[in-house]
Amino acid sequence: MNVFLLREDGSEVRGGFELLEEWKASSNSHIWVDMYRLSEDDENRIAAVFGLHHLVMTDARRQSHPPKLEVFDDHLFILLKGLDAESRGLDFGSLQLAMFAGERFLVTRHDKRSVSLEGWSESPRLAEVLKQSGIMLALGMSTSVARRYIDLLAEFEPSMEALEDQLQEKPSDATMRELTLYRTRLRKMRRDFNYHCRIFEALREEQAVFFHGRKGRYKHVLTDTYEKYERLLSLCTMYYEQAGDLVDGYLSLSSHELNNTMRLLTLLTAIFVPLGFLAGLYGMNFDYMPELHYRWGYFVLLGVMGTLIVTLLVVFRRMRWL
Repeated sequence: MNVFLLREDGSEVRGGFELLEEWKASSNSHIWVDMYRLSEDDENRIAAVFGLHHLVMTDARRQSHPPKLEVFDDHLFILLKGLDAESRGLDFGSLQLAMFAGERFLVTRHDKRSVSLEGWSESPRLAEVLKQSGIMLALGMSTSVARRYIDLLAEFEPSMEALEDQLQEKPSDATMRELTLYRTRLRKMRRDFNYHCRIFEALREEQAVFFHGRKGRYKHVLTDTYEKYERLLSLCTMYYEQAGDLVDGYLSLSSHELNNTMRLLTLLTAIFVPLGFLAGLYGMNFDYMPELHYRWGYFVLLGVMGTLIVTLLVVFRRMRWL
């Protein structure tokens, strides 16, 4: 656990549980508590200090819970899907980032390392933003989470272009598998971004009620955060559709090649079926067969077969099957 306390006199101090009591005793101090890999008892102890509802604490602990927003009388509960520290390109891992933001406090919770929160912990602007409010710091962290996603998608763009070139020049099943994997991950990201957009769109609508007339204070920050997630949703949708177009193109090309192969096999079958019939008919060797002992019968049959082949090839050519 990391605790950052901004005292009433402007001094800054970092520590642990002991700073919670100091924050409660001062009406003008601000605090950020980062709960990282704490026991459930310790988390409940912190929740009691800030008056956090036990149900939202349960939501914060559930790894499969979708992003959400819940508005309380004196604070906001924002649950986001962030990127863990090891995420590279679309080979990413997600983390559940819960934020309980009030005027004088911000409580964050996560089970994995968060690069976005570590960046804020080391930022020289931390005290300045926290002094404005814990809500403002939460919005700043939400923006940092969005920037990480933007950087990740920017790294992915060359990979998409390379896959497109491979499918045009030398399509393979390995490329198709990689493209399908990317499409699956993009679909997951798009779902999360859709939730995030709804959260900040709802905040923009709720702000007039929750912020009690201080709409202008948060207006531009909320708009900036919302626009970043809206851009992410747009980018992710574009890449998802592009990946889908490449998959459809690969399947269409494979189907076209298969059709050409089947057409060739059909033509060969159409040619050799009558030849096989003639060869089988005159190869039965019955004693009584017309022309069986005719001196030129073999050559006549070869001539008929050759004429049949040429005729069929001409017909197929005129029908543009060849």
